[in-house]
Amino acid sequence: MNNNNAPFTRAEENGNVWLSQATAQNLDLTDHGITPTVLETEADVGQAMLNELYETAAVKEGDINIALLGGRGAQALHRLLGELAKTSEQDELLGRLNVFTQDALAPMSMGNCFSFVRDFERILGPDFFRKIKSFTPMQTDTDNLEAGLIAYLNKLESLGGLDIFFIGHGPEENEASHLAYIKPFSGAQSSHVAGVIPISSSILEHHISKFKAGGSVVNEQDEAECRAAQYILTLGPAAILQAKKVVQSVVDADTAPAKVQTYANVLNTRLSTDRGELLGQLNANPGLWIRLHANSKSFVLPNLGL
Repeated sequence: MNNNNAPFTRAEENGNVWLSQATAQNLDLTDHGITPTVLETEADVGQAMLNELYETAAVKEGDINIALLGGRGAQALHRLLGELAKTSEQDELLGRLNVFTQDALAPMSMGNCFSFVRDFERILGPDFFRKIKSFTPMQTDTDNLEAGLIAYLNKLESLGGLDIFFIGHGPEENEASHLAYIKPFSGAQSSHVAGVIPISSSILEHHISKFKAGGSVVNEQDEAECRAAQYILTLGPAAILQAKKVVQSVVDADTAPAKVQTYANVLNTRLSTDRGELLGQLNANPGLWIRLHANSKSFVLPNLGL
């Protein structure tokens, strides 16, 4: 997986490859905390996420660039968008959307039923993809994963970066958590916009189980290919911090009960004011990165026990 001559620098730590913009600056790492909004139902969370899109559309002219959240977290939002796409009610808004995926397992065929792209197509529906301005997934079926990721990043950069990063919260060992698929101890830094990291058995199990719990129609052949994936492509901390708005949703604590404690840890951890110590905390528990964004929302259900 050799890099090309795009304006990105490459860092490698313990097999984790991270890409930074060549002109990247150290971003401000001020702790803004996190204030969860507890909503009664998953449908309420989906509507709240849609309202955030409406707010962005009202204050920004032209294109709107969003990163879709995979798994359960945004399925209610995707159903709402799919229903809207069947009407002409929001055609003007849909026609402004440049839609990106935020992570992927690789190598894997783009048609695999465990691909986020297939799940998005299933719930959002063909009308949505016909009406939006563009859809850019991470390429998981290329011989050069880094080159494919750089092409993806170049398109995102050319469009002005993300207006909304729809993000989730995933449990990890030792009551840690991940955002996108930024894994604990993967060496992610604030300048890293995306990475190619080795896969783990825990990620594979979490990924497969959430697809099954979310209602995806799966088959043994695709599951075998999914289990053979070696890498995770993921947006990094810089993509999160540079997004104009981060909208988090956590709705599946019933099927992923570890999230009760891992989310509480993100909510209650006291971040160090010493930059070196802070980077150590973030490396051990990447779920904490959301606390460093000045414009974030976190929509959750009562099953988190807050």
